Amino acid sequence: MDVQLKKGLLELCVLASLNKEESYGYKIISDISPYIEISESTLYPILKRLEATGCLTTRSKEYNGRLRKYYMITRAGKDRIKSSLDDLDELKRIYEFIYREGR
Repeated sequence: MDVQLKKGLLELCVLASLNKEESYGYKIISDISPYIEISESTLYPILKRLEATGCLTTRSKEYNGRLRKYYMITRAGKDRIKSSLDDLDELKRIYEFIYREGR
């Protein structure tokens, strides 16, 4: 898969995994991993980028004597998912054309 396409999809997967409830790094990885390969070294820069663009906020909470960082999606993050789903509909039509005409 194209690296840039995968990068964009990973960001959307992270947002989608947080769409219903807040979560933390390890849980986000386990939620996404069945669908697309992601590692900690890939996830944390994505989380920082999404936070910097206002798509996520964070809070820390103690868990087993350590602070765990929780990520929550913002209105901007939800809007980004919606916009991307609209783009996905258009992309789906393009791929259907390629598939139909390229055979």
